[in-house]
Amino acid sequence: MIAILPAARLPLWNDKDNRLRCIAVRVETDDVRTFVFAPETPACFHYLPGQFLTLELPIAGRTVLRTYTLSSSPSRPYSVSVTVKAQPGSIGTRWMFDCLRPGDLLSASGPRGDFTYAPHHRRRALFVSAGSGVTPSISAIRFLSDCAPGAQVDVITCTRTRGDRLFVDELAVLSRQMPDLRVAFLVEAEQGRLDLARLSALSPDFLTREIFCCGPGGFMRHVQDMLATAGFDMAHYHQESFQPDADPVPPPASDAGPVSVVFTASGVTVSASRDQTVLEIARAAGIDIETSCAAGLCGTCLTLKTAGNVEMRHKGGISQDEIDEGYILACCARPLGDLGIEA
Repeated sequence: MIAILPAARLPLWNDKDNRLRCIAVRVETDDVRTFVFAPETPACFHYLPGQFLTLELPIAGRTVLRTYTLSSSPSRPYSVSVTVKAQPGSIGTRWMFDCLRPGDLLSASGPRGDFTYAPHHRRRALFVSAGSGVTPSISAIRFLSDCAPGAQVDVITCTRTRGDRLFVDELAVLSRQMPDLRVAFLVEAEQGRLDLARLSALSPDFLTREIFCCGPGGFMRHVQDMLATAGFDMAHYHQESFQPDADPVPPPASDAGPVSVVFTASGVTVSASRDQTVLEIARAAGIDIETSCAAGLCGTCLTLKTAGNVEMRHKGGISQDEIDEGYILACCARPLGDLGIEA
């Protein structure tokens, strides 16, 4: 028999000194698996539905960083899970499918991210997803089923074929437990693409809901355009993506002179432009700062700033508490003057 302490008796999981042990692998479809992790040293997890982990995968003698949304619910704090799809040409996910087994240990960072309904105050929510983008939706629905079963939630999940659908049986059970949960599966091969008429039929009051969208970039752009056409207030629209913007806004040109950046752990001092990110400055100096998304999302390049100030345009990969403690995301922080960086 496995002895498990009540969550109140356990410390919170700390990604700096506690690895994750894979405790289960579940087959969802031919190309989708769920990997379940528990702390190597007993601990419990604290996060928001929709946040993500960055896993450190040992592939071909090097560490490959991959960011995955948690499909588990924070109301069940003893383990976390990620549900991932092996895309053609994928490296990290394919390694997980082929090599990761129960009992294996991985390092990870997080959970992080701001793609969550938690801060928003509209009573009704609509989750729209395509393919494996349903993972933040299932995390939220699992949480609400445990903690707020009266929540008014619509879920529309789009797949190319019937065999690509995820969590069909579980969502049917959750719909019976939550009287105001409406779930719709739209199979494009049979019903066509999601359009405004179908959206209105599946979620008639979508204009009054907080909308959360996750899926491939083209799908999310389609949903945005559709909502804009309907006159939806886009302040209530949120989407998740682990890719940098296709056309990122460049930083404003600076007429000020170069700055001095001291990398204290490496004992290296360099002169740099204010238009460079700390990550770019570090790479030019031959200093390795781990990174994954390079878009201010995943939090992998979290680095302590020991002196000076930066301009930082992140996308949820760092918390305000971490900023207050002096941390920055090297991939999206630019010096405003001389800096000290613990790297």
